[in-house]
Amino acid sequence: MTQKLHTDLSKFNPKAFDRGASSLKFFLWHWVNIIFFVSPFCPSSAIRCFLLRLFGARVGKGVIISKPGVNVKFPWRLSIGNHVWIGENAWIYNLDKVVIGNNVNIAQGVMILTGNHNYKSTVFETIYGPVTIEDGVFIGAKSIVCPNVVCKTESILAAGSVATGNLEAYGIYQGNPAVFKKERVIL
Repeated sequence: MTQKLHTDLSKFNPKAFDRGASSLKFFLWHWVNIIFFVSPFCPSSAIRCFLLRLFGARVGKGVIISKPGVNVKFPWRLSIGNHVWIGENAWIYNLDKVVIGNNVNIAQGVMILTGNHNYKSTVFETIYGPVTIEDGVFIGAKSIVCPNVVCKTESILAAGSVATGNLEAYGIYQGNPAVFKKERVIL
């Protein structure tokens, strides 16, 4: 009989992760994020877009982030196209690169995750993968997009769904894990 191993979090090394910025930049962003994005004190989308750009994000024109509760982990790993809407309480946990195309709607409470833990390892180290959301995609409220997922052009992830694999162009996906339901027809 083989011996079963156990997770040992005392061996986890958080310093193995490269934040991609100096400690000072990370510290400053942390407070800017809390004050201007997470809190309701800043109703201006223009200010939020300016601050994202200031910290290294690529942000197109016509981007709307007017509601509170939006949380961006590392703006220097974020690219947002033109005419994108990001809803209240959306969380972009971008330990890796997140690319959002043009005319994308990210609804309330959406989580975009680029990191997870290796559950097969006794050390439980963090593993990473980018997320790409192509043009015209709609990510429904309270949905989750997992690492290494590409949401292809004009696809839809229905409310409360979890994308663990790619969404094909013009497909409507629903469930946990999200599965293809039908083709999106735009009139």
